[in-house]
Amino acid sequence: MRIAVTYENGEIFQHFGHTETFKVYEVEEGKVVSSEVIGSNGSGHGALAGLLNDRGIDVLICGGIGGGAQAALAEKGIDLCAGASGNADEAVAAYLRGELVNTGANCDHHGEGHDCTDHDCGEHGCAGSCHSGKASRNVGKKCRTHYRGTFNDGTEFDSSYSRGVPLEFVCGAGMMIKGFDAAVADMEVGQAVDIHLLPSEAYGEKDPSAIFTLELSRLPGAETLAVGEKVYLQNQFGQPFPASVTAKDDQTITFDANHDMAGKELNFHIELVEVLDA
Repeated sequence: MRIAVTYENGEIFQHFGHTETFKVYEVEEGKVVSSEVIGSNGSGHGALAGLLNDRGIDVLICGGIGGGAQAALAEKGIDLCAGASGNADEAVAAYLRGELVNTGANCDHHGEGHDCTDHDCGEHGCAGSCHSGKASRNVGKKCRTHYRGTFNDGTEFDSSYSRGVPLEFVCGAGMMIKGFDAAVADMEVGQAVDIHLLPSEAYGEKDPSAIFTLELSRLPGAETLAVGEKVYLQNQFGQPFPASVTAKDDQTITFDANHDMAGKELNFHIELVEVLDA
């Protein structure tokens, strides 16, 4: 097995689309037998996926990564472990012990009020379409859309119309959930569409491994938390991640780190208001 890590000065580089080097580990019988550092040649995310594939990479460990890059890696059959940080060698060791989990550190969201600066999203220059191999008219351009999101029972969960301000994003840059991005890619200004998204096109299915129980004694202050409360925890590398309290008793507390929308089918009414060069 061959594992590649986005690499800079011994640490995991946090923006896949901008990485200049990878550290590649040769693994046999669950142990690292050799490693080397290779250059990325300034490639974009699609070319990076090809470069890793040409090197026979089976697994990529990285920090932030956009939806388009994830799609390119998936097409090459390369497993992804995103959201990692800290020392590269330690991360690989943790992966081989089964302790490193893919947190999907991207910026797959549909609405406003999110900060993309901590992820490999709008700032990584990722301008490929993740829904087809052909270039689409709006990919790589700044799009302003109004939208209304509803569940299958008709309940509205979000709307730019109610705020009176269109949502602005760069199409194809991994800033949006895949289905929303794909719908906007070929729309014309003034056009409106209604789409239905399965979990795979939105926030993914629920991951059972993201639901875990801890002893209260291991988490100082947890005794004050209540079921339904949202908190930030830290993984083994000190990286924060959000979770909700789902159960609690005198000895233990259970958290769910899945996205609130994971496993849900979503519906969107989307109206393309304006398209600008990014």
